[in-house]
This record gives sequence, structure tokens and C-alpha cells, in this order.
Amino acid sequence: MAQEMIEGINPTRMELLKLKDREKLAVKGYSLLKEKRNALIMEFFNILERVKGSRENVEEKLKEAFEDLTAAQVIMGDLAVKKAALSVKESVNVDIDSRSIMGVVVPVVESSTSPERTVVERGYGFVDTSVKLDEAAKKFEESIALIIELGEIEKTIILLAGEIESTKRRVNALEHIIIPRLENTVKYIEMRLEEMERENFVRLKMIKKSMEME
Repeated sequence: MAQEMIEGINPTRMELLKLKDREKLAVKGYSLLKEKRNALIMEFFNILERVKGSRENVEEKLKEAFEDLTAAQVIMGDLAVKKAALSVKESVNVDIDSRSIMGVVVPVVESSTSPERTVVERGYGFVDTSVKLDEAAKKFEESIALIIELGEIEKTIILLAGEIESTKRRVNALEHIIIPRLENTVKYIEMRLEEMERENFVRLKMIKKSMEME
């Protein structure tokens, strides 16, 4: 199989110097991209551990909240629970910012959910309500905060995974295509220049010999 080279390159010393500079840059870029890829992969798996724990926390908190809600429905009745739910005031303010992980911009989500709100702050009264309803409301509010945190982590993972894949493609392209082509082209030009030097040397010898015979 023929070795691939860069097309349209003239075998001159100037081109050889340019190609050697490009080869050095490509090798340096390859090394830096490998380091970036490895760092991103480490960060990815660190955050992946957080996702697992965060999902488990959300599932557990929602399970507890629904159990308390069911208990409240049994004690108060569905209609009274729905009436209390309709009177609840909104309690979530979300502020989305960003930060950079190895050049990848990921979200930072801040929420103002407060799991310590009182019955009055939630908007429904003490009359015709159960302690179980208060506990359910508190746990649902805690769940919202956990879900917002989980959303931030999962979005970060998606963005990191995309950047890892992109970086891997660039590393592979440098390793298997760009650098080999540069190396092969440099070798080809060096070989052609050596051949041209030998040809010139032979030509000069023939000219000198011819001049001596005259």
C-alpha cells in the first residue's frame, strides 16, 4: 500500500522547512489534545458518580413526598388536598450562569427554593389541613431543588461527552492522517533533494571532465 502524502507540494528546501514546522506544530497539538481528552474523561467520570447519587436522592425524596401526599389524601380527602394545592404560591426562582471545564462551557444553576417555608408562606391555611400535607409539601420542595441540581449535572455530562468525542476525533485525525502525511511528505522531499544533489554532482563531474578533455 502506497504511503499517503500531501498533494501539490514542490520538493524544495523552502517547502521542506515549512513542512517540518507544520509537523512540529501537529505533534505538539496532538500531545495537548491527548492531555485535554484524558482530563475531560476524568472529569466526566467524576461527575458521572455525582449523577448516580443525585438521581437516587431525587427518587427517594419523591417517593417519600408521594407517600405523605397519599396519607394526606386519606386523612383530608382528595378535594381538600386539591384546594390546598391550588392556593400554593410559586416558590422557585432559577438563575442560570455558566463556567468552563477545559474550555467546555457548562451551566451553573442557582435556585431559590426554600424547603423551610411555613404553611402561611406556602399559601394555604391551618384549617382542614394535615401535618402529612405539610410534610409532603416540604419534601416536594426539597425534590425540586434536587431535580434542578440533577438537571445541571446531566447537562454538564452531555456537553462533556460531546467535547470528548470531538477531541477524540481530532486526536485520531492527527495521529493516523495528518502527522503520517506530513512525515511521509517530509521524507519524500528529503529523498528527492538528495537525488537532485547526486544528479547535480554527477552532472558537474561530467562537465568538468568534458572541459578537461578539450
